[in-house]
Amino acid sequence: MGCTEHVAMPTQESPSGRRSGASSSSSEPKKRDVRYKALATDYDGTLADDGKVSQDTLAALRRARKAGRKLLLVTGRELDDLMATFAEVDVFDVVVAENGALLYTPCPRPPRERPLAAPPPPEFERTLIERGVGPISCGRIIVATWEPHQQVVLDTIRDLGLELEVIFNKGAVMVLPSGVNKASGLHAALVDLGIAPSQVVGVGDGENDHSLLAASGLGVAVANAVPALKKRADLVMLHPRGAGVVELIDQMLANDLADAIRARRDVVSTGAPAAAEQPQSTTRLAREGRSKHTSS
Repeated sequence: MGCTEHVAMPTQESPSGRRSGASSSSSEPKKRDVRYKALATDYDGTLADDGKVSQDTLAALRRARKAGRKLLLVTGRELDDLMATFAEVDVFDVVVAENGALLYTPCPRPPRERPLAAPPPPEFERTLIERGVGPISCGRIIVATWEPHQQVVLDTIRDLGLELEVIFNKGAVMVLPSGVNKASGLHAALVDLGIAPSQVVGVGDGENDHSLLAASGLGVAVANAVPALKKRADLVMLHPRGAGVVELIDQMLANDLADAIRARRDVVSTGAPAAAEQPQSTTRLAREGRSKHTSS
């Protein structure tokens, strides 16, 4: 699939039918400011169901991009694995791969990769193998395995004196340089795009999406998200996985999520916000999702 043309947001028409622009008079209405200029979405369990993205979800992504929103894919997957699984990756402006360690820009051609950290030394993988850890997967930077090998991984990091950290996600054990996560990768991508974090809607489902939601202007969990992510999300969608992303995009394009507010972080773990902070919406708010126990 070729690179998708990115269409600018439409200008607003005046009552006379003329479109406002740089040459419009001051009496004509100004173009409505868009609060959320970008959507940053996780892949597995959020955008994709069993590794596959539906045609309905792809169509919604293309609608968002045609309307001028920037699209960012923020995933723990290694880039080669993602490319083999998801042929339409160029619907996104930027891919943040390896849980924040690698930026991939599909367009314009040729695609560009930019590592955001240095990989662990080769002796790290060798020592893990010697200690019986497997399977092991190594990307450009990330080293990953599965539970129950987490203790051996932690011991190996300590024994080799490495500045690495472990991130858990639905049974996966991901090893990355200290400070590298979805938030740091998102930040690097937004600097390249010239977009402020407050203008981003971040959506996810798993344990490694906490930093993504926290780094976004509005943090959203799909209906199948792990309970802990629902508790910290500003919004919890009514639908799971790709259908939840479609629901979110539809609301972004309909009214720029005008009914949504960012939850006060000081009340997320202690109870629902005050009544003044509970807007009505067709989307289930985070406060309503706190008692749910759905895993992805």
